[in-house]
Amino acid sequence: MPQTPHLRLLRSVLLLLAGLTLDAAEDTLPFKVSQVPGGVAVVALRDQHQPRQVTYRGEPVLVRRSGTGWVAVVGIPLSAKAGQERIEVDGQPIPFTIHAKHYPEQRVQLKDARKVTPNAEDEARIAKEQVLMGPAWKAWPAGLRPALSFQQPTPGRLTASFGLRRIFNGIPRSPHSGLDIRAPQGQAVRAPAAGVVVLTGDFFYSGNAVFLAHGEGVVSLLCHLSRISVKEGQVIKTGDLLGEVGSTGRASGPHLHWSLSFNDARIDPGLFLRSRR
Repeated sequence: MPQTPHLRLLRSVLLLLAGLTLDAAEDTLPFKVSQVPGGVAVVALRDQHQPRQVTYRGEPVLVRRSGTGWVAVVGIPLSAKAGQERIEVDGQPIPFTIHAKHYPEQRVQLKDARKVTPNAEDEARIAKEQVLMGPAWKAWPAGLRPALSFQQPTPGRLTASFGLRRIFNGIPRSPHSGLDIRAPQGQAVRAPAAGVVVLTGDFFYSGNAVFLAHGEGVVSLLCHLSRISVKEGQVIKTGDLLGEVGSTGRASGPHLHWSLSFNDARIDPGLFLRSRR
């Protein structure tokens, strides 16, 4: 339906008001807002009452009170394109903008060629693991409320940043969906925030891994561990031991890979690190 000049003017005013509200909201939130693929958007809901349902691409979205209103904290997948997107708030669309971002390239040489080009048996295993991982990424345990501020899970230097366009043994593969922290074999890996363990296991790419649900669709994956020290269903406090650094799965040496997911979208954990605020 074509828009009349009146409707276009009204829409522009509403977007401007949303932007003003958003600026105020960002000042009160304990993380960095980055409206790019792999980042986080904070969308003002322009309502003093908590909405019943907020979704993005069909997935429920975390909502927080900020100032006198409510905001949606939206994880933006790396696959998203720059331009206008929208969330659905109780069935009504609210637009927001995704800005373009260029991620650098990383070239990695692995001795185990199967971790780059899996054989048929490996592919069957990977498919089964993806079925297990799907619900873990979408976990929303009742009663858990994430703090939205995280501590680094293990001491060490960040060696591979989020979003890198990775090339293994000369073959392009999926972008890097987390942070890599270089650390010695056996160093303690601790919970970056409170949560509940929703999945553990030994996976083809991730090696020994722990999925930790922090609440409201916020989930951490900590992987390549040499040892897992927790069990599924275990309630975890910030700083609790999860396991030890290793090089299991697709890894060129001992390190910790940490992925963070909002509404089933992998986003940059560095945006939520207290040490980088």
